[in-house]
Amino acid sequence: MFIQTEATPNPATLKFLPGKPVLEAGTLDMPSREAAAQSPLAEKLFDIPNVGGVFFGADFISVTKSDGDWQQMKPAILGAIMEHYMSGAPIVNNGSDASAGDDEFFDAADTETVATIKDLIETRVRPAVAGDGGDITFRGFKEGVVFLQMKGACSGCPSSTATLQHGIQNLLRHFVPEVTEVRPV
Repeated sequence: MFIQTEATPNPATLKFLPGKPVLEAGTLDMPSREAAAQSPLAEKLFDIPNVGGVFFGADFISVTKSDGDWQQMKPAILGAIMEHYMSGAPIVNNGSDASAGDDEFFDAADTETVATIKDLIETRVRPAVAGDGGDITFRGFKEGVVFLQMKGACSGCPSSTATLQHGIQNLLRHFVPEVTEVRPV
């Protein structure tokens, strides 16, 4: 098994590509050891010193460090991922929902506007963000403000504010005049 590693715009996060599916649907953000209880692989990764967060996408695993040096952490992370795939154990425990906790809020009168916003995020934003080892999801729309949640490498990334305010906000304003601002949740 050959696992590729890619840098992300967030220097505290590396993206690991096992060459096999990670999640069949959705994404799974585990920013703490407690959240990792839903995944045997994430639990193994949190056993590695200085691992501060784990994020699963369709075909990648992003690991965020709390401290330490990638040179020392990377071999242990690669070993844990390889060992997990060789074991045949599931990535996520039965009964765990990869998209749990994604409650949305918006006024029913804005349903059509929200559908357009979601479509733009799904088709134009999420693929680019996934390429950087993260994910972004719609959380709400109120009084012209779009609320988005950034996960994985995007959460805490130094360039995430610029991505939200310049890239995504400009895109949404262009296609949806009702949008006045984009904010992180």
